[in-house]
Amino acid sequence: MTTLLSADAWRARAEAHAERADALTAGHRERTARGEKHPIEDFLFTYYSYSPSLLRRWHPGPGVELADAAGTPRAEWRWYAPGGEPDSLVVDRATMTAEKGAMLGVVERMLRLTASRPGSFGCFGLHEWAMVYRQREHRHPVPLRLGQAATDEVVEAHELRCTHIDAFRFFTPEATPRNRFEPTRESQPELEQPGCLHAGMDVYKWTVKLGPLAPGELLLDAFELARDIRVLDMRASPYDMEPWGGEPVRIETPEGKAEYVRQQRGFAERANALRGSILDAAFAPVPTR
Repeated sequence: MTTLLSADAWRARAEAHAERADALTAGHRERTARGEKHPIEDFLFTYYSYSPSLLRRWHPGPGVELADAAGTPRAEWRWYAPGGEPDSLVVDRATMTAEKGAMLGVVERMLRLTASRPGSFGCFGLHEWAMVYRQREHRHPVPLRLGQAATDEVVEAHELRCTHIDAFRFFTPEATPRNRFEPTRESQPELEQPGCLHAGMDVYKWTVKLGPLAPGELLLDAFELARDIRVLDMRASPYDMEPWGGEPVRIETPEGKAEYVRQQRGFAERANALRGSILDAAFAPVPTR
């Protein structure tokens, strides 16, 4: 049976969702109003180009019927349809699948394939180092923690093992041939693996693409995961993040490597658990009333 939520129940969930979203985006919105930027915390809003307002919109996901919703603005939202009860609404997965089936297939495939593989934990976050290798100008206007020459030496002392196309494509020309893999957009489904920090951040991207098929709580969980991963990503980077609260994880040392892998494994577990929840919510068979 589908779940019927009373008007009071679903409105309370929608309000709580909006409050949680506002708390998660408050710092970014305040900095934007002041014309300031934070190289760690603002990244998710520029790299993925999803606005804070998108995060405020709560969806129940498929198989949930919202009582007395037909007279609300939600009735005008895309991919909602009348439910089994008078004046109720449900997420219209059938219509969304008919219109966006190819995209949904890509999202499902990426989530399932990534979750099905063992994680690889030997990259030590060197993708960020490869993006500045032998370069005078850098993507981020932040000083290098070790300076250019010592940063280059760290890259040269390690094997690059990046499996993620959206990190690899920013490698400098000198760093590209040093990587064990040659990720492409076509090979992404075969190379993506749960140990990759960027693959973990991308759970947020895939969840956004699912639109109303993803319950709002999972969307915010994915955003929080991406935010937490980004902190490690930049703490382990060659940049000096201490002015922004980013105490370095010194991956050029054995202790730093161990700390990076410890956190990397934790993020892989969180990401895979979230992938499973999203797949269950968005793609499991929907019962009828």
